[in-house]
Amino acid sequence: MPETQLLSFPLWSIIPFVAMLLSIAILPLAIPAWWDSNRNKALLSALLSAPVLALVLYNSPALLGHTLLEYFAFIVLLGSLFVISGGIYVKGEFAGTPLVNTGFLAMGAVLANLIGTTGASMLLIRPYLRANHVRRAKSHLVIFFIFIVSNTAGLLTPLGDPPLFLGFLRGVPFLWTLSLVPQWAFVVGLLLVVFNLYDQYIFVKEDVATPGELPSQVQPMHRLRIEGSLNFLYLMGIVAAAGLSGAFGWATGIREALMISLAALSWYTTPRSVHQANHFHFHPIAEVAALFIGIFVTMIPALEILNQRAVALNLREPWQYFWMSGVLSSFLDNAPTYLAFSAMASGLVGGGAENLSILLNSGLGESLLTAVSCGSVFMGANTYIGNGPNFMVKSIAESSGVTMPSFGGYMLYSGAILTPIFVLVTLVFFR
Repeated sequence: MPETQLLSFPLWSIIPFVAMLLSIAILPLAIPAWWDSNRNKALLSALLSAPVLALVLYNSPALLGHTLLEYFAFIVLLGSLFVISGGIYVKGEFAGTPLVNTGFLAMGAVLANLIGTTGASMLLIRPYLRANHVRRAKSHLVIFFIFIVSNTAGLLTPLGDPPLFLGFLRGVPFLWTLSLVPQWAFVVGLLLVVFNLYDQYIFVKEDVATPGELPSQVQPMHRLRIEGSLNFLYLMGIVAAAGLSGAFGWATGIREALMISLAALSWYTTPRSVHQANHFHFHPIAEVAALFIGIFVTMIPALEILNQRAVALNLREPWQYFWMSGVLSSFLDNAPTYLAFSAMASGLVGGGAENLSILLNSGLGESLLTAVSCGSVFMGANTYIGNGPNFMVKSIAESSGVTMPSFGGYMLYSGAILTPIFVLVTLVFFR
């Protein structure tokens, strides 16, 4: 790790980072046609990165090199999971009853920690919609899918959500996130209970209003089966490569070489018919690559400034970090939000922005890291733009004929359901 604690960046150097995050939040809504081009996203990243590149090269070329290696590892992991999960197709249907729907979401909550919230969302949303195709009210089904599978469930491994993998790259042990099982079980469990009760209520109303018995109509016409199951072995290889690299301290590049090899095996051994059934294409991962190179470069001065000024800001309570990281993750990307507040927490206990392992050497540091991890992962569910899979799931649902609420309408759901749960999380875990 490069020694950067003594580096001094001017306050204006955070402007490109703020502009990058605001662009991600605003431009998809303001100029969607322009934003849809990955070339335009790459151009935006290049323009905003240019002044920061010059500044960082002048101050510390080693820090820039470390950041680019971190970006490479980040993209390799996401790309490998994207390719491999895209080779698995869940065919057929299951019964779209409240109890079975709840069990399916619970299964997705576990799977999200193995193939990421994006991989689990893309793998499971279509069979979930097929199972409920005869239901009249469907928007709540998709909203709770976003709440659980696309966001809150991915807390238990660095593979689950991008912020946690960035923490792993910066020194947080691979298995540390398993210590967050109580918070994960609390939030996911409450959401599953609320969903089941609400879906039971809707189901009974539909059953009364539907000619014939709705329970018989939602029974599956075709048995559920999986195509491309060999890819589960490749996924296990990704998990092993990530975990063992931390345990054995592999040199930079060995882990990534293994992941790229597994992704290549998946691509060449998976029948093209499976990719076609999944509507697989590389646009989403190219979008992530184009945006995150800009995020990684522009966030360098911001992380250093937050780290150095953490003591002066005097933010020491876990609940403050939980809500600050969470609220920003609701409207900005949760990966840089996680890094910003973990850097601040690290500075508070005397550590640097590039090595977060020092946070685990004290009770306060670990409490703050726990709060930032939970806030960044959980509260990405608050809006459509809080986490990458959210808009993707919304688009797939709408293309399948589901009428989804507007941006504000979705926030009414999240405000009514998620906010009380997060208040309870604060009272139970972060007082």
